[in-house]
Amino acid sequence: MSLIDIILLAVALAMDCFTVSIVSGLTSQDSPSTEAWVYRMAFLFGFFQAIMPLLGWLGIIHFETYIEAYDHWIAFALLTFIGGKMVWESFGPEEEQHFNPPRLHTQLLLAIATSIDALAVGISFALTGYRVLSQLVLPLIIIGLVSFMFSIVGYHLGRRFGKPITKRIKPELIGGLILIAIGLKILFI
Repeated sequence: MSLIDIILLAVALAMDCFTVSIVSGLTSQDSPSTEAWVYRMAFLFGFFQAIMPLLGWLGIIHFETYIEAYDHWIAFALLTFIGGKMVWESFGPEEEQHFNPPRLHTQLLLAIATSIDALAVGISFALTGYRVLSQLVLPLIIIGLVSFMFSIVGYHLGRRFGKPITKRIKPELIGGLILIAIGLKILFI
């Protein structure tokens, strides 16, 4: 794979992180101005996007058929669960809405859910000639960094331009529907 191919692959993998980060920016309009949690979220997104291809690559020998057969179902289930919970809570009273992007638990679930499709990338690395771990270092670093950067940019876009949207529509509803749509995309594409 050329460097351009790896960068394009990293951008494609980062799109789910970017979208979820926009949703996080939308739903945290009223959160305090200190945003250190955003960098933790971006780090987790980048970390899981980089580690999942490694796990896919390592597991190809023993678990190839299991990973390929179920990775999309796991991602779909996680994203649909989180998205459905957000949609459900968006119809409740304001004080009962619990989607909270700054929470570590929420960030971990989202990081895992958005990176499950990267397992298949690791399998494809193994099938396209990446035979030793040292060959994976650069692609994994690029994938992680691109996801990290896209997550930060997505959050700030959602926070900056989301204010007019949140005055008209509940951000939890939008976010939940977007997460369910990402899950469906993973399931059917």
